[in-house]
Amino acid sequence: MAMVDPHWPRASVWLGQDHPDPDLVVVGVPSSQASLSPSRADMTPLAVRDRLARYSTFHGELGVDFGGLAVRDVGNWPVSELDMHAMPAMVTDLARRLPHARLRLYLGGDNAITRPLVAAMAVDLTRVGVITFDAHHDVRSLELGPTNGTPIRGLIEEHGLPGQNVVQVGIHSFANSASYRAYCDEVGITTVTVAQVEEVGMAAAVDDALRALAEACDSIYVDVDIDVLDQAFAPACPGARPGGLTVRQLAAGVARCAAHPAVGAIDFVEVDAERDPGSITVDVTAHLLLTAVAGFATR
Repeated sequence: MAMVDPHWPRASVWLGQDHPDPDLVVVGVPSSQASLSPSRADMTPLAVRDRLARYSTFHGELGVDFGGLAVRDVGNWPVSELDMHAMPAMVTDLARRLPHARLRLYLGGDNAITRPLVAAMAVDLTRVGVITFDAHHDVRSLELGPTNGTPIRGLIEEHGLPGQNVVQVGIHSFANSASYRAYCDEVGITTVTVAQVEEVGMAAAVDDALRALAEACDSIYVDVDIDVLDQAFAPACPGARPGGLTVRQLAAGVARCAAHPAVGAIDFVEVDAERDPGSITVDVTAHLLLTAVAGFATR
């Protein structure tokens, strides 16, 4: 039996409090049927929760202990067996039924969950902003259906999200096509590459995105695709490539987003827990989840 230290509160215990009036809601969205590359991302929400006993509630660099925040973990939604056509409607409906909270944290699952979760933010998306931390633009053609490569295009073309309400941070060197970049430029998506993040710093890049979106939007959704990281940090992400962000860069961006009062939801997606040697990528996801909570605690 592991020794229990009352002076070292664990994140797993914090998450299990099931508070009736939560500041934060955590949800597992274990969908992976829409993945372009075969994936068991549906296993990841439980895998991340299983790792939280390794982490405390104190962010030693920010000097923030989030142990006093009221949280409710509503568990995993029953969507793992639904195909790409049935899943979105159920996810949107379930998201709209969640208890009120200032921040919702969604554990995916693949990136196909982002589209229905953003759609749940408002009936009219013209005042909703989206920040993606992603290697990819996710604006592939919709001809193959609402796959994990299409959430941003689907939101723009079928849900009325203005392209200028989208800022994409961490776009990689060889992860997209010229055609899809041209589409982003045409519809007004703001692209921030890894090189630009290195040039100006993650804090400045994210602050600029938050400032611009907060001026035009009532609420902001943040999509954290773990494959934005360098492949060395995310071996369980099918879409990860060399040359991506570091964990520290991404965590800094996530913390700043979570601290902003206009951010109402954040998802963490694209980790295949079945392909994860030594739980490296699952641990990264747990770290980013808790970093978001710590950032929120600074509001």
